[in-house]
Amino acid sequence: MFGLKKKAEPPKRSKLVVAAPLSGELIDLSSVNDGVFSKKMMGEGFAIKPENGRVLAPVAGTAVTVFPTGHAVGIRTKDNVDVLVHIGLDTVNLKGEGFKTLIQEGDEVRIGQPIVDFDQDVIEKNGFETTTMVVFTEGFKRPIKVNPKQVKAGDVLIQA
Repeated sequence: MFGLKKKAEPPKRSKLVVAAPLSGELIDLSSVNDGVFSKKMMGEGFAIKPENGRVLAPVAGTAVTVFPTGHAVGIRTKDNVDVLVHIGLDTVNLKGEGFKTLIQEGDEVRIGQPIVDFDQDVIEKNGFETTTMVVFTEGFKRPIKVNPKQVKAGDVLIQA
């Protein structure tokens, strides 16, 4: 009316909530024994040295990638933040042995929903580490500072 235009407001982003996908020791990504992760080539994130083999979704969203080997899952939030959960180091070489995916690509997942079960003994007996990385591959560029500590699966680690 009267030629006055209301300024368009940018779409509101919902709050990003990220929970620990496992119980164990929370560590900084730079402490991981893999250059790709420790140098943050894939993005910011954190890692957990797990106490058990049940992995929960760290965010709510859509499963966009579920590796056939079960060692990694990608979840996209409704605000287009892509989160990769990568179980172990070089565990792709196990070709799925010791991993059981509990979701499929395209599934909607809730924060805290079980997404993968893995057998720590199988991974370790084959000479691989079980350290699990959570990396923001798209849509989240802020630095993450981690204070090493014990966490429980489902503990909220990031609210942004």
